[in-house]
Amino acid sequence: MAASSWQVALLAFAVCVLPALQSASAARAFFIFGDSLVDNGNNNYLMTSARADSWPYGIDTPDHRATGRFSNGKNVVDLISEQIGSVPVLPYLSPELDGENLLVGANFASAGIGILNDTGIQFANIIRISKQLTYFEQYKHRLAKLYGPERAARVVGGALTLITLGGNDFVNNYYLVPYSARSREFSLPDYIKYILSEYKQVLRRIHGLGARRILVTGVGPIGCVPAELAMHSLDGSCDPELQRASEAYNPQMEAMLNQLNAEVGSGNGNGAVFVAVNTRRAHDDFIADPKAYGFVTATEACCGQGRFNGIGICTMVSSLCANRDEYVFWDAFHPTERANRLIAQNYLTGSTDYISPMNLSTIIHLDRHLHD
Repeated sequence: MAASSWQVALLAFAVCVLPALQSASAARAFFIFGDSLVDNGNNNYLMTSARADSWPYGIDTPDHRATGRFSNGKNVVDLISEQIGSVPVLPYLSPELDGENLLVGANFASAGIGILNDTGIQFANIIRISKQLTYFEQYKHRLAKLYGPERAARVVGGALTLITLGGNDFVNNYYLVPYSARSREFSLPDYIKYILSEYKQVLRRIHGLGARRILVTGVGPIGCVPAELAMHSLDGSCDPELQRASEAYNPQMEAMLNQLNAEVGSGNGNGAVFVAVNTRRAHDDFIADPKAYGFVTATEACCGQGRFNGIGICTMVSSLCANRDEYVFWDAFHPTERANRLIAQNYLTGSTDYISPMNLSTIIHLDRHLHD
């Protein structure tokens, strides 16, 4: 069968562009904060129901074992690690994160969390964002103790940082139940203003702890995930109220990042410190025309049960698709590895419709002299 146009383009990009970018950025550390979209195993070390530590999670990893990632294989930060020439970053709670592994960076993300501390209250023992930042401070102290404060500052200042928050503040807070406490307290426009004001403080603190190149992802098409379709859709159409929330949130988040960039100035004269990633746009591409990207469906999850395979969690007794590459969604909320690969490519080479004010390949070129 002849390769489709997207396969040819992706192969050409990998052969021609990636080696040069990887060699230019081989020493760069990577720090990750956020929720289940980027958690790579921290929750495995916690007594919580928000875990992805059993089969069929990880079914497409080399050893076919669950890793704690909410994916059939790699998540988006694993793929970004590949793009910057790094080995995969370890979860902060992993006992293997010590010695030279600290120089690679750390993943502090924890499934279930949001910007607000009351988001995800149905999950016990998750690492809320304030605790993730406390762990980041601990990480810096550990690094300085091993390698000295000057080298520690260079590692952090020269690192790439990514944070993914916001989606759970809608699906696991404002819209979790009808007439939720937050929906009674705030209208949707006021709620968005409130969570962005809280997020701004989080981002200021990350910058204050030394991060100088920070990718901030927006909220995806939360009304189109199989979990929401199972509850709200008869024909696979996205839920308009949840879509309205992400449509309103994302441009305001980008405006907030512009304000922060005006506050902190350019990163060592090399452009914006805070970079907005429009993951909603990338997912919208798949949802509008899945076949154009080699997918069979963008409504049904590969692993689950019930309508659209979107009810409950993915377990060994769930309905499981045979070919994960044909599905946009792995489970009720999370993309497949193949969808993540296409999203990660938008990080690297996407236009300002996907990542603004510059993409990751531009960042790598600008920052090539900053690595430890």
